[in-house]
Amino acid sequence: MTAEPPIPDSEAASWFADAFKRLREQVGRVIVGQDSVLEELMIAVAARGHAVLVGVPGLAKTLMVSSFARAMDLDFRRIQFTPDLMPADITGSEVLHSDQSSGERSFRFTKGPVFTNILLADEINRTPPKTQAALLEAMQERQVTSAGSTFALPVPFFVLATQNPIEQEGTYPLPEAALDRFLFLIKVDYPSQEEEAEILRRTTGAEPESVEAVLDGPALLRLQKLVRAVPTADSVLEYAVALARASRPSEESAPDFIRQWVTWGAGPRASQNMILAAKARALLQGRFHASVQDVAAVAPSVLRHRILTNFAAEAEGLDSDAMVARLLDEIPANPSALDGERAAGIGS
Repeated sequence: MTAEPPIPDSEAASWFADAFKRLREQVGRVIVGQDSVLEELMIAVAARGHAVLVGVPGLAKTLMVSSFARAMDLDFRRIQFTPDLMPADITGSEVLHSDQSSGERSFRFTKGPVFTNILLADEINRTPPKTQAALLEAMQERQVTSAGSTFALPVPFFVLATQNPIEQEGTYPLPEAALDRFLFLIKVDYPSQEEEAEILRRTTGAEPESVEAVLDGPALLRLQKLVRAVPTADSVLEYAVALARASRPSEESAPDFIRQWVTWGAGPRASQNMILAAKARALLQGRFHASVQDVAAVAPSVLRHRILTNFAAEAEGLDSDAMVARLLDEIPANPSALDGERAAGIGS
């Protein structure tokens, strides 16, 4: 088990950057490549957010998440979402118990798999909206209510959901309001040729290596608190707000391409999430200040599921990623924000 990070905060940032490097090394024992995905997962966890992973089957999403949980010494559970899954299968249910000595009967709450630290909601779009809503409520409230009693979920608690982008028949797509509760939508791509060759060498040879814990729950909770304390210049905040507002076709400041190809843009939660994710990214890189580069780096995963393109965009082969990329090209950042440390008034 690792020691508690030192004080002051600047030293704690360096400690966590080193811990994240070791975490990547541990997960790298069983996962080849996918460094950007792992970084975004850690940012989401540090920012106390949830994430959706979108990728075709066979890209080791489940193995990545379970290895990620082991490297942080957190409890991990997986639920395979199916059309017949009920809300009680996730949250738990009241079960009738009998007291052998007195003969009295009473209902007791039996906790479901949602009572864990990291929950993998596999193929979340394959279960009906009623069951999806039960999980989304637990995500938002971080508690479960049954028969008038409230049961707090473990701390920390994260939901990492997966979706298959190529099979839509028999699915129940998450509505935009539900997707908005996820900090990130992370795309998991195919490995490169060299990475795929390495995957074959590892999976067709000797037994794979095991993953060792390099973080723990208390250290992770400290990291989450530290993220909130990372200073952010007003110019960086304004940049995040400008990106979110520019994605809305009803705004006067919206670029012409947004008015032409977007039906709905990102709400205020997007701005909040961009700043929190930018702070977490800075901290995990050993910096105790957030810059516009951090905001720009996290913007695609924050915005892609919050921008709804119209039929005209689809006809042109354009998706929300194309909209975000163009926004990043066209929305200028305040020059004073380009150096996050100077803009935040930190350092000499």
